[in-house]
Amino acid sequence: MNALKVIKREEYTIVQMNHGKVNAINYDMVQELRQVFRDIENDNAVKGAILTGQPHYFSAGLDLIELFQYDKRKIKDFFHVFGALFIELMHITKPVISAITGHAPAGGCVLAVACDNRIMADGEQYIIGLNEVAVNIQISQNLVETYAFWIGEGLASRYIMEGRLLNGEEALSAGLVDELVPLAQVLSRAEAKMQHYLKADQEILINTKSKLRKNLLAKLDLNAENSLKEAATLWWKPEIRTKMEAYVKSFTNKKKG
Repeated sequence: MNALKVIKREEYTIVQMNHGKVNAINYDMVQELRQVFRDIENDNAVKGAILTGQPHYFSAGLDLIELFQYDKRKIKDFFHVFGALFIELMHITKPVISAITGHAPAGGCVLAVACDNRIMADGEQYIIGLNEVAVNIQISQNLVETYAFWIGEGLASRYIMEGRLLNGEEALSAGLVDELVPLAQVLSRAEAKMQHYLKADQEILINTKSKLRKNLLAKLDLNAENSLKEAATLWWKPEIRTKMEAYVKSFTNKKKG
């Protein structure tokens, strides 16, 4: 694993995203996440997982600097595997907890909402939400349905259309995150929550998660290639490419500075 650090506890696994300073999501990182969560799902000795990041960044979202360089085949493949990752995370039968160690906009929020719980670092500087409209990336129907599952259709509609990002208090009030704790305590609080799940009869826990997600999963498009097809197509719209190029140049210059 190049983009992840996998820490195995006695009955659960901690998956720490470890890709650069901000855990920007690229093709290789997505494939590593898919593999490690498949391993977790298929290992009877593992009863749950915690997905976390690095201090101040859970994940800043898609690695637009790298993705901007992809050709049409590569970007199509990327959106295919990213859509597949989301679908696979949504179908994991075991409890998965997000220990959100800071910022989680866009792609970071995508990973977080697929989990059963979200424990976020307290602090007005940290943001979470789906700002795809604001950054000219087409959101999938799967993500719309899942966001609405957690915060309700009304709020989801307004926030997605606005491309709105929420601070911790706003996310807590909306029901997007379950708890706010100091940054240094995020992972330990997630582990305490996992210990609570481990005390339950595992068959009952798995059956219950299945029932709770049944109606939501029935709404999802399980064709991974289709779920983000629009995003892959609109990626090449000239106006969007121009805006994205300006963003990439601006961000690259900041890094050099």
